[in-house]
Amino acid sequence: MDGTVLVADDDRTIRTVLTQALTRAGCKVHATSSLTTLMRWVAEGKGDVVISDVVMPDGNGLEMLPKISQDRPGLPVIVISAQNTIMTAIQAAEAEAYDYLPKPFDLPDLMKRTARALEQRQTMRKSAPVEEERPDDLPLVGRTPVMQSLYRVVARVMNTDLPVLIWGESGTGKSLIARALHDFSDRRTLPFITATSGDLQELEGPARLLARVKGGTLLIDEIADVPADLQARIVRMMDTPGEYTPRFLATSQSDLTAAMKSGKMRKDLYYRLSGATLTVPALRERVDDIPLLAEHFLARAEAAGGSQRRLSKEAAEIFRTYSWPGNVRQLENAIRRLGLTSRAPEITGSEVEQVLGAQPDLEPMRAAGDTEKLGASVERHLRRYFDLHGNMLPPAGLYARILREVEAPLIEIALEATGGNQAKCADLLGINRNTLRKKITDLDIEVTRRRKLM
Repeated sequence: MDGTVLVADDDRTIRTVLTQALTRAGCKVHATSSLTTLMRWVAEGKGDVVISDVVMPDGNGLEMLPKISQDRPGLPVIVISAQNTIMTAIQAAEAEAYDYLPKPFDLPDLMKRTARALEQRQTMRKSAPVEEERPDDLPLVGRTPVMQSLYRVVARVMNTDLPVLIWGESGTGKSLIARALHDFSDRRTLPFITATSGDLQELEGPARLLARVKGGTLLIDEIADVPADLQARIVRMMDTPGEYTPRFLATSQSDLTAAMKSGKMRKDLYYRLSGATLTVPALRERVDDIPLLAEHFLARAEAAGGSQRRLSKEAAEIFRTYSWPGNVRQLENAIRRLGLTSRAPEITGSEVEQVLGAQPDLEPMRAAGDTEKLGASVERHLRRYFDLHGNMLPPAGLYARILREVEAPLIEIALEATGGNQAKCADLLGINRNTLRKKITDLDIEVTRRRKLM
């Protein structure tokens, strides 16, 4: 069995037996003796199946079923009860419980019913209609190592309760990352609310936000732009979230370290929000994804009723060597315009130059090109990192951070090139195999799915 089961029973022995049996079967289990705790878990989006007693110290399990159905449509609830009368069975059926078992129950029978409920839940998810992508969305498209690394971190924090701070330049897709963290998490059936400064202006604003989000996900966009007095309200809201604790996310395109030093950003808020920090790379830092993104936008424009278009080799090369100060959003807008103005199915280089030439801050990066040496590229990135801190020095420990940034992709690419063979990889890198293993562990590098590059 695969899934998370919520168990609510005031009998400690039953909780222990079910926890052990379900864990051995491969499930994650959250067990409680309180209906209040169970309902909080449900509201927070936890669990794929609920197993609940009827008579509990703080309420009646059957009376909770309508609320569970309202908050989490389709969540199977298996009712177990020592009140094994026909009325209990009828009430469970009327409340649309997934199943009902009288106590004492047969454990293998309950396990089979739980397995069926989990299977049904997974089938419902697979067959659920996919929401149509909104035209202003930025796609999570990218095969470059820097994007694959970002995806892995997103996957790791997806179902945690940690607040997440998402940093990146304008147009890189921060809001889409935030949406993905919600839509693919255990909270996906709960609300996703984006808070604005206007929502926090009144004293009752934070309380109204928490009432709207109902334990879902609350996104605070461009946190550094929120006035200091409203930042204080966010701190209090995070410290006292009420009955249902939401997942807190925040985005920023500002350097928050500098913002804290200048007093624009409260330190206590920063430390509360940065349980995990995701950095969304600029488009110029993943130029190999540009053709893939361009194809995606062209295909989407065609699906929306536009003409079929493709980039010529010259056009694709111009796209690759442009600096893209507006990042992915600027690329999408350029593709949209080319889809409307191009005369033939193949978009030419001159048409691309005409569209890009009409945009501000044109700084083609042809000088960098494919001939740039590794040392020069590293120097360019390091200088940019120092420039981001203005007149201040970066935080201490810079050497270890930079070394880690270089080591991790080097080892990942070497593992890919050797098909995941650690002996060959160690020989390729010129290090001891035990050293390689330690670095794989220390750098949290996944090696189970490596494939040899063709």
